[in-house]
Amino acid sequence: MTWPTVSSLKEYFHTDWAAMTTNDWIGMIVTVVIFFLMVGLYIYVLRPKNRERFESQRFLPLDEDTNERGEKNGGA
Repeated sequence: MTWPTVSSLKEYFHTDWAAMTTNDWIGMIVTVVIFFLMVGLYIYVLRPKNRERFESQRFLPLDEDTNERGEKNGGA
């Protein structure tokens, strides 16, 4: 097995910017914006400064509040 050369990789990843349609541009921009939002969210959540806040809410989806569940849903 031979590894591709740098010139063939450039050809493979070459983009014809002039041929891109409006939908291509919108898709690319949305993808890049979502990527940066996810990176920012990961940084925000994984910062040691915010650890206590998120650790205190770790079991929130699993907690059962019997008063709320019984009154709103007619018992059970």
